[in-house]
Amino acid sequence: MEELKHFSVLLNESIEGLNIKKDGIYVDCTLGGAGHSSVILGKLSKNGFLYGFDQDQLAIDIASEKLSKIGKNFEIIKSNFRYLKSELNLRGIEKVDGFLFDLGVSSFQLDLPERGFSYRFDGRLDMRMNQDSDLDAYTVVNNYSESELKRIIYEYGEDKYAPLIARAIVKARKEKPIETTFELVDIIKKALPAAALRNSGHPAKQTFQAIRIEVNQELEVLKEALLDALSMLNSKGRLVVITFHSLEDRLVKKLFKEKCILNLPKGLPFIPEGYEDCHDDLFANCDSFLELLSPREDYEIHMQPESQAPSYNSNINDPYPMSFPSPRFTPEGFSDNIFIDNKPNEVSSFNFSI
Repeated sequence: MEELKHFSVLLNESIEGLNIKKDGIYVDCTLGGAGHSSVILGKLSKNGFLYGFDQDQLAIDIASEKLSKIGKNFEIIKSNFRYLKSELNLRGIEKVDGFLFDLGVSSFQLDLPERGFSYRFDGRLDMRMNQDSDLDAYTVVNNYSESELKRIIYEYGEDKYAPLIARAIVKARKEKPIETTFELVDIIKKALPAAALRNSGHPAKQTFQAIRIEVNQELEVLKEALLDALSMLNSKGRLVVITFHSLEDRLVKKLFKEKCILNLPKGLPFIPEGYEDCHDDLFANCDSFLELLSPREDYEIHMQPESQAPSYNSNINDPYPMSFPSPRFTPEGFSDNIFIDNKPNEVSSFNFSI
């Protein structure tokens, strides 16, 4: 099979975040071109095992060929990762040492015009990660009402010009169906004021993102999958998530904070006896927490010494931050934490210990 170009973002950072055990069980929830999975599998012994999830048959074919050259101790599951718990349970897997989510669209999918993901190439409006799905971008663009289009472009694309774009789409499709990506791009450009067209970034970027999220139900699916992944983590297990836009970023950070932050007054230098449990019963008796640093351009991962107090991302409003004065005392069990930078792709690492 001809190998398509595939770039794995933040490869070293995410692999380091997983802290791979050679005999462990790992799950790549977004297999794609197997860039991350290839490295994970290469670090596993014959007693370790890798599971990969993907809906795209092309991705599965590419990944299978690539991984087979590295080892045999893997299985690719053709399924949406929202079903990761049930699919793994069917295979007798109750606990996992590490989950990886690399969200967004694989680079080779973007580079295939016929997949209709990109505003850079002309192709039929599609955007389905699962080619067997009934809902595609063509259906959204040509069948959704103006109010529905306005809602998804505003909510999922965070575009203040959503009303103008939705109105223009409805007007254009009255003359003929909108069939291709370039047709949609042209409609969006004509709908926007001149000032918006002078801004940096492609004028269709936010609308394309919104339609793709709607077609694949990305945010709803992500929350379900993260909850299941958290519930399946082994002691000292890791969950690493790479996000590409603020909607994913906020969802992941909010969920991690809800499940991992101890309900204690701010600034305590130690954890009082009797408060070791997490405040959510679902993850009782855990000593895990999440730290996110302010963005940096070099996207480096920092294994910070205990004497350094982390600086929190200014976008996070944490009522119970597990931060300590400097110099600080780190309670037992809290010495193995990963602090990860977040620009432009977010990497959130969750360390779960019982």
